[in-house]
Amino acid sequence: MKKNVKHIFNRGINKSPIFLDNSDKKRFIESLYKLNNKGTAIRDRSQNMFKKPPKQKRLVEVLKWTLMPNHFHLLLLENEKGDITEFIKRLANSYTKYFNIKYKRSGYLFQNKTQTLLLENDQQFQYIPSYIDLSPLGLSYPDWKEIGIHNGDKAIDWLADYEWSSFHDYEKDIARDYSCIINKEKFYEIFETDIDKYRKELIKLVENPIKKV
Repeated sequence: MKKNVKHIFNRGINKSPIFLDNSDKKRFIESLYKLNNKGTAIRDRSQNMFKKPPKQKRLVEVLKWTLMPNHFHLLLLENEKGDITEFIKRLANSYTKYFNIKYKRSGYLFQNKTQTLLLENDQQFQYIPSYIDLSPLGLSYPDWKEIGIHNGDKAIDWLADYEWSSFHDYEKDIARDYSCIINKEKFYEIFETDIDKYRKELIKLVENPIKKV
């Protein structure tokens, strides 16, 4: 039986940007750790929090995350029933409050209720993680989904250097502050893959993109 893995995504209202500078992205990424704690959120506001991360009792296992200018993607494993709902509620409320205060605005930030897709079949388990990791490619290769990219290996290297995605942490040997957010071992276990096999699958998709799923 497949694990309770869900693809979580949402975008800015009217497709407006939800990240206006790098500090916004960092705030969202930090929240992926701080709010992922049963009971109350972690209150550590020190600049060096990730040098020695506070202990967690996690609501969810974060398997993948990607930030784009006007939307985000998460791939989450639920530890107990209802934990994903609680985590996403915390994340959306906290970030909206932060964004509204910083930019002196009010009202909704996101387009609608955060979308949640339970992965239920082999096609979804094969495609969704790749879809999340490949999303930033459009920033540098706008038409890749239509015509593909001849040098897929080069494209994957570009993705590995994209700072605002967990794919960076899967590909790079040197850990960064945010590496502690994700559970790579759990991802490899659930999706029955490893870094070399997964990279080859991504290259194949980049060079020969799937038109419809």
